Amino acid sequence: MITEPAGRRRRRLAGRLLRGRRPRPGDLLRLLWNWLAGVPVLGAIIALRGGIEADGPGWVVLAALVLALVNAVLLPVLNLLAVALSWFGVFAIGLLAQAVTTYAGLLLAPGIHVNGFWEALVASWLYALAATVLGWLLSVDSEDAFLAHCVRQATRGRRAVEPGDVPGVLFVQLDGVPKPVLDWALRAGNLPTLARWTRSGGHRVTGWTARVPSTTPVSQAGLLHGTTEGIPAFRWYEKKADRTMVANRPRDAAEIEARISDGRGLLADDGVSVSNLFSGDAQVRLLAMSGVGDRAEGGLGPSASYASFFTHPYGFSRALILTVGEMIKELYQGRSQRVRGVEPRIRRGGSYVLLRGVTNVMLRDLNMALVTEQLMRGAKAVYVDFVDYDEIAHHAGPVRPESMRSLDGLDRVLGQLERVAGQAPRPYHLVVLSDHGQSQGATFRQRFGAPLEDVVRDLMGGAPSVAAGTGPVEEWGPVNTFLAQLTRQHSVSAELARRILGDRAETGLGPQEVPDAADRPELTVFGSGNLGLIYFPRHPGRLTFEDVERLWPGLVAGLASHPGVGFLVMDSALEGPMAIGHAGIRYLRDGRLDGTDPLAALPANAADDLLRVSGLDHAPDIYVGSVYDPSTGEVAAFEELVGNHGGLGGWQTEAMLVHPADWPLPDEPLVGAEAVHRVLVGWLERLGHRT
Repeated sequence: MITEPAGRRRRRLAGRLLRGRRPRPGDLLRLLWNWLAGVPVLGAIIALRGGIEADGPGWVVLAALVLALVNAVLLPVLNLLAVALSWFGVFAIGLLAQAVTTYAGLLLAPGIHVNGFWEALVASWLYALAATVLGWLLSVDSEDAFLAHCVRQATRGRRAVEPGDVPGVLFVQLDGVPKPVLDWALRAGNLPTLARWTRSGGHRVTGWTARVPSTTPVSQAGLLHGTTEGIPAFRWYEKKADRTMVANRPRDAAEIEARISDGRGLLADDGVSVSNLFSGDAQVRLLAMSGVGDRAEGGLGPSASYASFFTHPYGFSRALILTVGEMIKELYQGRSQRVRGVEPRIRRGGSYVLLRGVTNVMLRDLNMALVTEQLMRGAKAVYVDFVDYDEIAHHAGPVRPESMRSLDGLDRVLGQLERVAGQAPRPYHLVVLSDHGQSQGATFRQRFGAPLEDVVRDLMGGAPSVAAGTGPVEEWGPVNTFLAQLTRQHSVSAELARRILGDRAETGLGPQEVPDAADRPELTVFGSGNLGLIYFPRHPGRLTFEDVERLWPGLVAGLASHPGVGFLVMDSALEGPMAIGHAGIRYLRDGRLDGTDPLAALPANAADDLLRVSGLDHAPDIYVGSVYDPSTGEVAAFEELVGNHGGLGGWQTEAMLVHPADWPLPDEPLVGAEAVHRVLVGWLERLGHRT
C-alpha cells in the first residue's frame, strides 16, 4: 500500500473543508441529543453566572438549539483544519474547539445577552464540560458510545476499502504483565474477554523468558526488530562519546533504532506502530518514539481520527474528565495504602498523579482511536502498546488491587478491539503479549538508608564528583512520545511547540539526573529496576576487575558483601567475565565455581544472560544485581519503585504470549525477545505477509 505524501494529503483535506460532507441520518439524532442535553446545562449556567442573561425560558431552549447547530457545523471544520495544521495544531485546536463553538453559538443565539468576552469564554468552557459530563452519565454505555464514535470517525469521508485476501494481525502489548499474574486473573474469572478466548479453545496462553536487562527498550527492540544488541539497560553511559542514553528520550530512541534496524522489522510489510518506543520498520508510525524524529518532506501528518479525538466531545473532553477522575482515584488509593500500613510501598504523589491520569485514560483512548482508524483502513499488521498496568504496578505493586483493576480495564479494551476488528475490511487475528514481567519489594534506599551511588562513593573513599540516574524515568515515556509527535514535524505550529519546550523537545520531560557534560564525573551510577550500572567515566574503555582493585582497593569486596547486593558482574583480564558474590565467584565463560554460587537462587539461564550482557557495547564497568529473596520473590530496586523490572529475581523475566491456538510454536522454550520475534515473523509469513 502506497502512503500518500503529507503535502498532497493536507491539500486534499483542505479541499474537503470547502466541499463539506453529505449529512447522514445519524447526524440528525446526534443533533437532537445535543439540543436536549444542552437545555438544562445552559439553563444552569445562566442561573449560576451573572454575566449571561436570557429573556425567558423559551429563549434558553432556542439558544440550546443554536448551540447544537453551531457545534454540528463548526466541529467538522475545526477537525479538518486541525489536520491541515499538523500534529501540534490538532492538539492546540482540541484544547479550544469546544469553547470556540460554544462561544460562537452564544453570540448568535437570540434572546441571550453576554456581558463581555471573558464571561462568554468561561461560560463556553463550562457548557462544553457540563454537556460532555451529562452525555456521558446518561449514555447507556459510554464505552460503547466512544467505540462507535471511533469507528464512525475512522470511516467518515473515506472510500470503502476492498476486503483484503490476506488476514491482518493486531498485536497488543500489555506492558509489564507477568504470566503468573495473567494466569491467576484468568483462573479467577476477572478477565472475561481473554477467558472467553482461551476457554473456547480459540487462543492459547504461553510464557516466554525476557532476558536481562528485562526492560521495555530491550524487549521491544527484540520483538520489533529481532535484535537487542547494544542496549545494556533502560539508560546507560557511552564513554567514547561522553553521552548518556535514555531509551524514552526522543533523540536517543531514534538513535537506538538507527543502530538496530535493518529495514525488515516485524511491521515492514504495510505495518503500523502505535505508541511504541521503536517502529519495527512500520510505514505508518503514530506516537512511536523513535519514528517521530523524521521531519523530512512526505512524513506522515496527523490522522483524521487523531484530529477528531481532540476536537470532538467524545474524545478530548470525555478523556479530560475521566483523567481527572483517575487522578482522584490515585490520590485515594495511595492514601488507602498508607492508612492500612501496606508494605512494601513507596510514596505515591507528585507528577505521578498527573502521569497516571494522562497515561491510563487520555493516551489509552487516543490509542484506541488510532488503532481503530488503521484497522478500518485495512492495514496488514498493527502493533500497539498499552502501559496502564505497568505504570500502576510500579507504584502500587504487581498484584495490588489497583494494578489488577487496571488489568481488568485492559481486558475491556481487548473486547473493544475485537469488536472493531469484526467490522474491518479484512479479517484480523489478535495476539496479546507482554514485554517483561514485574517483581516487588522495598527499594534499596528504603532498606539501607542510602541510594546505590552513595554506597559506591563511600567505598571509593569519597568521590569528588558523582552523577546518578536512580530516579524513576520510565513513567515519562508515553508523555514524551506524545510531545515528540507534536513537535517533530514541518509546520508552523510544530515550530511554536519546539520553541515553547526548548531543549526538552529533544531530551523529553521528566528527571534529567545525568547531563551530557564535558567535565566528566568520576563516578556515574544508573538504576534499571534492581539492576545497577556503575561507570567510571574518566577512565577510557571498560575497567577490569584488576583495574578497579588497583584504583580503589576494597571497593569490589565491600560492594559484594553489602546486604543489599546479590552479585556483581565484572570482566577480569585473567578469567574473563565473573559473577562475584559475598562468599564466592562464578566464572561465566566456563561455569567454574570458587566458593558459594552467587547465582544459585536465580533462574537457570541467569549465568548465560549475564555472560551475554557483559559483552555488550557500552556495558558498565560493574553490573550490580540486588539481593533476592526466593521465599517471597522480592527484590530491592535501585529506583524508587515498589514494582520493578530490569534485572533478575521474581516475576520480572516471566512474560506472556496469547495467540491463536492453531498457530505453531517451536518445541524449545522461548528465551529472549529475539526468539519471540522469529515466531511472530513466522506467523506473518504463514498468513501471506512479508511480500
